[in-house]
Amino acid sequence: MTAKLNIQILILFTFFSLSAFSQATVIKGQLVNKKGEAIIGANIYLKDTYDGASSNGKGKFLFKTEETGEQTLLISALGFENYEQEVVCKGKELVLNIKMRAGIDVLSAVTITAGAMEASDEKRSVVFKPFDIVTTAGALGSIEGALSTLPGTATVGSDGRLFVRGGDASETAIFFDGMRVGNAYGTSTAGVPTRSRFNPILFKGTFFSTGGYSAEYGQALSSALVLNTSDMPIRSQTDISLMTVGGGISHTQAGEKQSFTGSINYTDLAPYQAIVPQDFDWDRAPNTLSGELLYRNKINKDGLLKVFYSHQNSGFDIWQAQPGEAGRGSHVEIGNQYNYINTSLKQKLSNKLLMEGGVAYSYNKDEIQLDSLNLGRTTNLVHAKLKFNYFPTQRFKLSFGGEDISHLYKETITNENASRDFSDHLQSGFAEADYYFSDQLILRAGIRGERSSLNKDFTLAPRLSTAYQFSKLSQFSVAYGQFYQAQSKTRRIENNNLEDALAVHYLANYQFAKQGYTFRTEAFYKEYDGLLRFVEDGFATSGTGIAKGFDLFYRDYKTFSGWDYWVTYSYTDSKRSYNQFETQIQPSFAPKHNVSVVAKKFVSQLKSQIGGSWSWNDGLTYDNPNLAGEQESKAKPFSNLSLSWSYLPKPNLIIHIACTNVLGRDNIFGYRYSNTADANGNFASMPVVQGAKRFFFIGVFITLSNDKNANQLNNL
Repeated sequence: MTAKLNIQILILFTFFSLSAFSQATVIKGQLVNKKGEAIIGANIYLKDTYDGASSNGKGKFLFKTEETGEQTLLISALGFENYEQEVVCKGKELVLNIKMRAGIDVLSAVTITAGAMEASDEKRSVVFKPFDIVTTAGALGSIEGALSTLPGTATVGSDGRLFVRGGDASETAIFFDGMRVGNAYGTSTAGVPTRSRFNPILFKGTFFSTGGYSAEYGQALSSALVLNTSDMPIRSQTDISLMTVGGGISHTQAGEKQSFTGSINYTDLAPYQAIVPQDFDWDRAPNTLSGELLYRNKINKDGLLKVFYSHQNSGFDIWQAQPGEAGRGSHVEIGNQYNYINTSLKQKLSNKLLMEGGVAYSYNKDEIQLDSLNLGRTTNLVHAKLKFNYFPTQRFKLSFGGEDISHLYKETITNENASRDFSDHLQSGFAEADYYFSDQLILRAGIRGERSSLNKDFTLAPRLSTAYQFSKLSQFSVAYGQFYQAQSKTRRIENNNLEDALAVHYLANYQFAKQGYTFRTEAFYKEYDGLLRFVEDGFATSGTGIAKGFDLFYRDYKTFSGWDYWVTYSYTDSKRSYNQFETQIQPSFAPKHNVSVVAKKFVSQLKSQIGGSWSWNDGLTYDNPNLAGEQESKAKPFSNLSLSWSYLPKPNLIIHIACTNVLGRDNIFGYRYSNTADANGNFASMPVVQGAKRFFFIGVFITLSNDKNANQLNNL
């Protein structure tokens, strides 16, 4: 090869090299935060390429790329929102000066706490944990009993259901994995307390709202109680329960992608009440046979299917003395059949879109004998729901969806071969958006629309809340909302055109939380409209009311070594004109002052947890027909001191002993009066009292598993 040819080749190679270099695009610039400070160590690159760089100590970066045309520049930096920008590579220099927004730290960001209390281990703002539900003395494993020690609730010992901020128990709606539960409490009669149908061990988290709750939920004037079942169990195990009131057995078979849990339980108060004297006159004490099935399936990497089924047969037979009458009084016999099926699905559709939905069916049948009258009541409730959660950015979340609740209710009088019923389809749509302006400030706005096929009414209920974080330890939040609820089914069956009742909530909340301590206080005001009132020719939705007050809550598990305790005080001034009352009166289920103190300590030397709780209120009001006025009388204050002891001789064996009302206080919940006056014009009365001064409970809980440390509480 000649020297001349070599020179020509070298010149040609140099030309092509310079030409290729001239085609490369140089991308450079600087990253800063909103204060103009440099962002160090950020990753800057073109999507789907290896071309990129990191920002230096001054936030500057520079790299070259051979890519041409439109490209997507991506930037990620710790503590900042991901940044995305379209750029055009044309072989020229691109200079980019970019200001990045601080990201949202989900662990330390502000959360809305107005009217919201959550029992879970997932969020920093919680005041209650699932473990607390089964370890609170006096609750006896009842979800409602444990929640009644929280602010905003009232203790109504003759009932057993959940009463919230001056509202009746029927004003609290219960949801199971997001789906409505019909007849969530066992059927009972006046003066015989009931309890919810579900075992608290089922649930990994409980969201309890005392007002201002999400637009996702409706048909509740006072509160929403949302129960979320556990996801995939961590092991296979068999659980055996032996109790003074019955027993049960449960088995969980856990696989990698699916699991199955089956249980059967039987409770019967007859043996216990034969030993412990009661103020009930039973022909047959309350008894329940129940079974549950729960199937869980990871249908793919980002989806979870749950199918739950519960069946219960229960009943009792009781005589109830009547004021001014001799003998055993009125005879009440109740037989109940209950079925609940819940199918729910969560599926991640993309990194920004999550789908949730389900179908639930509640069936309740009561056969009631009131003296010589035989009654029947049947309720069918079907709830179908579909919801989407959209996360376009770290700061913004949009939830929207729709649901249909089909309600069929029927009453029969067997003696007279008479029946009546109604059918209603409630169709609802909802949307709710959360926007984080920063870690310190969040705004939530929502709206819910509902239409009933029975009364043809359409309601629109706005919801609005916001929270501001003063520091990592303290925050303030407010909430406003309108909430509708259909009238009771026993009244709607008589008048299909009754309008829904309305409650308007205003709440302001302050919460301080640090490791070991939580303090919160909340003020509230509620207005009621459309409450049911008895009128001369039937009843009308002309009742009104208000409820106002404040709560205080303090929890501490750090000051005293090994001790965990909380103190609650709630003041509720509730007045309403409803039922037979002409004026606004204080309802019999709404005491003004409520106090709860709960304490527990694990003593490792004794392998035991000891606990105690004290509940007090200033007494329930009642109407005395022998006095002028309405609801003018009040029972003496209620007080209940309960103690419990849980002994763990082995990790898989728990022995639990509890006693309510240890001091044997004679609590009175009001008085019942005869329907007619005697010869002197007086109405005879008798007190409404507890069935027994104390309730004793002993339970032995055994777990059989390959993991010898497993027990019935380790999924909580």
